[in-house]
Amino acid sequence: MAGTGLRIGQGYDVHRLVKGRALVLGGVDIPYELGLLGHSDADVLTHAVMDAVLGAAGLGDIGKAFPDNDPALAGISSLILLARAEALVRAAGWRVVNVDATIIAQKPKLASYLPEMAQNLAAGLAVLPEQVNVKATTEEGLGFTGTGAGMAAQAVALVERLPKI
Repeated sequence: MAGTGLRIGQGYDVHRLVKGRALVLGGVDIPYELGLLGHSDADVLTHAVMDAVLGAAGLGDIGKAFPDNDPALAGISSLILLARAEALVRAAGWRVVNVDATIIAQKPKLASYLPEMAQNLAAGLAVLPEQVNVKATTEEGLGFTGTGAGMAAQAVALVERLPKI
């Protein structure tokens, strides 16, 4: 059975906020007194996007592609990993059509940083900026994101099969 040549993937990631770490979202350094804890730069937005595109291509998730016990990945920019994920997707015969992502965080205010995040993600995915949409929302003080204990991000991605040459 041939299928349509289109696939959708969903991604979700969460990281704890701590002192002594930079806050990086979509490859943008955000001035804030707390940062996200993780093996890499802990860019929760970029991680969710990677999970979405890898999942859409049937390639598992970020943990499979880039294990958090790999010392070579300690502190690495998630944008570097995103470009590697895009290369894996392309090698598997797919290309990204579009991505829609949401950051879930009570603070800081992120609206002014969203266009730069979308541009960074588009560059890593080898697509045009208009193919990437990034939003931010709060949870009205509810849950771990609402209390400021952490941040989360969700993403969906559409990929299409590359034409056979």
